[in-house]
Amino acid sequence: MTNQPYGGGYGYGAQEPPVTPYQQPPVTPYQEPPATPYQQPPATPYQQPQSQPQAWPRQGYGDPYADQQDTQQWQGQTWETQMQPPVPPVAAAEETSYLPPQGVAPVQAAEPAPVGGAEPAPEYGPATLAGNSRVTDAQRARADGRSPVIEPGMQPALLTAVLGLLLAGGAALGTYALLVPLVVLQGVTAAGWFRLNGMWPARQGIALGFLGALVADAAMLVSDRSPGVILGALGVWVLLSLVLQLRSHADADERMYGLMATVVAAALAIAAGGYLAADADAVVVGAVAVAAAMVVRALPVTTAASVVIAVAAAAGAGYAVGGMSSDGALMGVGAAVCALIGHRVASYDYPSRFVHFTAGVALPLAAAGPVVYTLGRVFG
Repeated sequence: MTNQPYGGGYGYGAQEPPVTPYQQPPVTPYQEPPATPYQQPPATPYQQPQSQPQAWPRQGYGDPYADQQDTQQWQGQTWETQMQPPVPPVAAAEETSYLPPQGVAPVQAAEPAPVGGAEPAPEYGPATLAGNSRVTDAQRARADGRSPVIEPGMQPALLTAVLGLLLAGGAALGTYALLVPLVVLQGVTAAGWFRLNGMWPARQGIALGFLGALVADAAMLVSDRSPGVILGALGVWVLLSLVLQLRSHADADERMYGLMATVVAAALAIAAGGYLAADADAVVVGAVAVAAAMVVRALPVTTAASVVIAVAAAAGAGYAVGGMSSDGALMGVGAAVCALIGHRVASYDYPSRFVHFTAGVALPLAAAGPVVYTLGRVFG
């Protein structure tokens, strides 16, 4: 029995060779004979050979992690495609939010053919005050290159007649009764002129013109209805409009356009005050003559015929209201001519229905105001 336990090898009493624990024989680690360590066949950098990796032989004491040191292994969690749910197919085109179905033409129902001899339906209906998204009559007329003159029609003519009768009735009752419909006429005149010129909303210009008319009315009441107040108020308001336009930051063309619109609106509104300065009988004759002329002018006849009939109707109304005298007839003719001019102005440049119900109503009466005062002084 020897002193070396467990058979041969190195025991506690024997001498050990000068080798450190776990020392391998003098062979270069991981060296393949007869190649240098980690030498691979000539290939591009980082290119792995096509053959399967081989385990490197080891000698000496066994290393439990030797196999894992030779080849790289993943110890963490990996993406296991077998454990994941299968990828669903691409959603159908109709389920997406943005793309419409591709390659599918919309199905359109066939329009019924018109019955033989039947006329096609009109492409657009009459204009309305409420407005909608369709093409208006004025826009279609402009696109078709038709005449820029679109007459207001019967409804604005009836409103003009009602306002004229209110002026006649107010003049018969007294000065302050005349003042109420006159103020309405002046306000509608200022708003209608700006809208006729395509400037909307133009609150500052409308307010300026209407304020000038109110100042002129107040000055006439204070001065015992002196006509010179109208000219004075008009001069002051022209100067005020010029100063306000000079303070504007718009370009020169826009300022000039705004200046002319403001001055004309104020002039028309102030000139309508001629009803307040005129004699009561002249106001009654002139207002009734304008009312009759506008209703006849809106009749569905040719333009030339309607103008002649309107002047004749105004002369007859003036003759009847003016005491069966030629002076009343002449005054009615003069007022009707000025009213027809205002009516023509309100019909120009493809006006909208809003223009018809503002300028188309007020301009005939406003244009006749100075003539009523002048003819009233001549025949009075």
